[in-house]
Amino acid sequence: MHQKRSYAVALVVSTLVGCLEVALTVVVVLLYVQTQPPPDRAPDYTEIGGSLVALTPLIGFISFLLSLIFVLPAVALADLLGRRLGRHAAWWSAPLIVAALVASPIWIVAAYNDAETRATLVFWASATASLSAGALIALPRGEGLLRRVVLWGTGVVAGTGLFGALGLAVGLLPAYEPPAIGPQTMPGSWIDHTGNTLVFTSDGRVTASGVGGRSPNDYPGDPSPSCSGSGTWVYEGGRDVWTQKVRIDIPGCGWPAWGVGGTAREPRIHQHVGDPGSGELYKLRKASGGS
Repeated sequence: MHQKRSYAVALVVSTLVGCLEVALTVVVVLLYVQTQPPPDRAPDYTEIGGSLVALTPLIGFISFLLSLIFVLPAVALADLLGRRLGRHAAWWSAPLIVAALVASPIWIVAAYNDAETRATLVFWASATASLSAGALIALPRGEGLLRRVVLWGTGVVAGTGLFGALGLAVGLLPAYEPPAIGPQTMPGSWIDHTGNTLVFTSDGRVTASGVGGRSPNDYPGDPSPSCSGSGTWVYEGGRDVWTQKVRIDIPGCGWPAWGVGGTAREPRIHQHVGDPGSGELYKLRKASGGS
């Protein structure tokens, strides 16, 4: 005879699974970010971490609410089908019930906001998969389910972070590195986000048109000056791809050496701007077809 279902335990388990899914998503996103070029402004991970901690109660409440509205009814209906059709019916029916329950509100909101069908389908499938995990994990009956979910869930999140960090360290995951551009890449037009340009030629000449950046003598609070004129450039390989530089000497433009970033397909050069230590970058990308 089967042990009586505790729907309170099922609700707590589903809520916990939702919180663990959010934690796992955060870990995966952080690992993914390490494989991508850095943004124009470096993220403040201390601030992000503090925000996540502050949002934890809200995440838990939302997970509880979704579990109460969608997962718990799915578990109850799966139990009913299990009694009618056999206990194995509960397992395959739970995801189908969740999909049916979440379909109506998603499609109503999508229709009201005139959302694209493809985006709606992707969101519906993602929501179904996430909530179905909570339903399936909450289905087993027996002592110690909550404890097992805590241990295994925490282990999965921590293990993903640990093995992801090891993968980045040993090269199994492609951690981001700037492209090794070389002097042959420089000739052509390099453009910033407002259309200002640096035009390099293969004979070592360069022409600036309204290009910004910060001189070492500028006060941190001042706006970045723009500069125009002609001069020379030199590429310096450095010890590795992280230390390669492009030095530009234009009268009246007191730029430090430009760093290299971007990707091999779309290389960029940059200056640090803003307050010291802000991590904010002013970038120029090589124009498509520039030579």
